[in-house]
Amino acid sequence: MLKWALIFAVMAAVAGLLGFTGIAAGIANILFIVFLVLFVVVVLLTLLGIDAVR
Repeated sequence: MLKWALIFAVMAAVAGLLGFTGIAAGIANILFIVFLVLFVVVVLLTLLGIDAVR
């Protein structure tokens, strides 16, 4: 499950870099927020011991 958290963190970082440098700013900012939220959710589920993502 932590593998998914790391994947979402990397995707959020890439979307953030693209969004804040001006390349497709609107879409990248939305993706940054979505992946950041998914990262936080997966980390919280992992800390609670819930294996929702297989």
